[in-house]
Amino acid sequence: MILEPVPTARLAFFVLQFILILLVCCHDIFSTFFDSPTLFPSSLHHFWSQAADVVATPLGQTLPETSPVRRIISAYLNSTGIEAGYSYFAPNIPDSYKMVFELHYPDGHTEFELPIVSGGATGLRLATLLDVIGETEYEPLRAMMVKMLAYAVWQEHSEAVKAHAVFGYIDLPTPSEFRQGKSESYHPLFAYDLDFTSAQTHGH
Repeated sequence: MILEPVPTARLAFFVLQFILILLVCCHDIFSTFFDSPTLFPSSLHHFWSQAADVVATPLGQTLPETSPVRRIISAYLNSTGIEAGYSYFAPNIPDSYKMVFELHYPDGHTEFELPIVSGGATGLRLATLLDVIGETEYEPLRAMMVKMLAYAVWQEHSEAVKAHAVFGYIDLPTPSEFRQGKSESYHPLFAYDLDFTSAQTHGH
């Protein structure tokens, strides 16, 4: 039986895929070691940070968000699913993200609403979506996901004309802090102002 040689194009494609997966895997691991408490000594934090930056360079993450090279690499990683985490473990419980909508009505009053879910399964998907929003660095994509959530809330409050969407995370106290009476705290990360006037006009 004679084995045919692997075409150069296929081999190059395989090598490219393997390198990209390896880079994403290493970046995910180094970033986790830097951001999260692990068994490694804190003196290694600077090393993990530098290692993550080195790996991020060929992935285009050190380039400006408007860079065509970064956008092409990011689009390829997203379309192939390579951007998904490859660290295979979570050394600590991640931050709990939260989205709050401040709805403004024509008569001047405001209401505060959270994203609406219809069941446990939907709630799990929402939690996953909030994690994705929190980890997304590409601003246009992040804004689009926030607008999708805002539109779903607006459908239940169609009289609202504007909304101020605030995205942040809940920092839970440690067991010792909880015993001392410290409660959870909310830390805003970014906010968006949304106008529903055009949606109302289109709906009517």
